[in-house]
Amino acid sequence: MRVNATGRVLNDPKGGSFRFDAGALCLDFAHTGGEGRYAVFETLHEPADLAGWLAEPPLAAVMTVPVTARELAEAKALRQAIWDAAHDQAARRPIPAGTIAAINRAAAAAPLVPELAADGASAGWASPVRAAQALSAMAREMIELLSGPLAARIRECASDDCPLVFVDTSRPGARRWCAMERCGNRHKLRALRARQATDL
Repeated sequence: MRVNATGRVLNDPKGGSFRFDAGALCLDFAHTGGEGRYAVFETLHEPADLAGWLAEPPLAAVMTVPVTARELAEAKALRQAIWDAAHDQAARRPIPAGTIAAINRAAAAAPLVPELAADGASAGWASPVRAAQALSAMAREMIELLSGPLAARIRECASDDCPLVFVDTSRPGARRWCAMERCGNRHKLRALRARQATDL
């Protein structure tokens, strides 16, 4: 089941924030932190942080079973695999076997089970709701993304210093920037200054 992505607000440790829609929930999840130089962007410090992220729309998976430290570690392993696979796909490089295995491992868990509410007009997730189920949903979405028609539209932001990845779901397929108000505007400003400099 694909989950419609709505994007998230990303915060820069140096200050400022902006809304970034990666075009898929699994890619939004890939931007919750990272390893090495990306550790400064970490937002999932404790199991409760993961529970809070999963409870937000569009997934809205409110945990009925508390998230464990092990599940947090598994979530970070999946996040890294999604990040790596997205960058490899954007660069048109083969995805390493270990990355594929990590995604498949998470996808193998039982998924969230949709449940129609008593009003017959709304839905939620059938209890119990566990983190492993939500991670399975995101891993399955990544599998669908990599193996489906949008695989060729997985891109890295065109800015030289921005590693954010997204799937271009626009009709013309012309998206180049993580966000127009961030890298897109910076590019426009640099281009304008360059034109002005040549006019002098």
